[in-house]
Amino acid sequence: MRGAIRLARLHSFGPTNLESSVLLSRPHLSVALLVTSILLSACSTPPSGGDEAVLSIGAVPSGEYSAFSTYFSKHVSVFGVNIFASSGTADDKVLHAAHVLAQYLDNDEDGVVDDAELLAEMTEQAGGASLVMFGNEDELESSGVFESDLLDSFRLQDLFGDETHPEGSSADRGFDATLEEVWHLVSSKGHSGLRADVFGESAGSTLAEAMDLARGGHFQSIPSSYPEAAWYHYNDPTCEYECQVAEYFYWALTSILGAQDYPGRCDGIAVEWELCTREQVQSGDVAVFELLTEASYHLPTVLPDGSYRSD
Repeated sequence: MRGAIRLARLHSFGPTNLESSVLLSRPHLSVALLVTSILLSACSTPPSGGDEAVLSIGAVPSGEYSAFSTYFSKHVSVFGVNIFASSGTADDKVLHAAHVLAQYLDNDEDGVVDDAELLAEMTEQAGGASLVMFGNEDELESSGVFESDLLDSFRLQDLFGDETHPEGSSADRGFDATLEEVWHLVSSKGHSGLRADVFGESAGSTLAEAMDLARGGHFQSIPSSYPEAAWYHYNDPTCEYECQVAEYFYWALTSILGAQDYPGRCDGIAVEWELCTREQVQSGDVAVFELLTEASYHLPTVLPDGSYRSD
């Protein structure tokens, strides 16, 4: 669950605008120079040609992305999707984000992306699709990136190092926000454009109509109160309708995959989302469960654990 403000801020970044977060372009826009970038070639086997992905963090590439070097010192390419990270973001957290992204795109981990059209949507549209990582919100705010042209020229989603937990989510550590922010990158910069009639973030898409049911009605802005029967009731006024759809996609899919099902989590998120397990979504939100488990859409069926192609 993220601050709407961060979400909304990121939502306004980039050519396709939609992803804002209290910081960069959250759902709406997160490395000391250790050599570690997933050199995964698009839609093919890992560069090594073997069963294990080649991991390496490299320098920010020149050319199209040279402007990123002002704010970031680390870069990872995952099937052609970029991750840029600041020097204040720990290497293990950058690589964790890369592994999670790889697992979302290649969920069966056979070395080939599950949906080539989705990858093309993310990599071939103007501005590409990139995850940007800062160590924390303070580093982002002091970076100067908001005064740059990056937010207008590139499609960005942010993730902070201090909310990234390679060890996984737990009651003590909190939720691993990598699962949310990386999914926002995939959904908002990929699925929403590729199949706008199904996963689009505007009113009328299949996903949006399912969300309207979950909210107890169609609300373009946050209502003063949600109907008592609603099970999705996000009430942050900075999260407009498109943002609400993006968050709904995240809540529903990750609940189906099991990400929200650990001690204390269900109670902690009930103010926004009540169906925190697969079984609850299946019985309580039939429309979205049927949509997100439809095999032809190639959505993830296994929750990423940050260990892409690792035994």
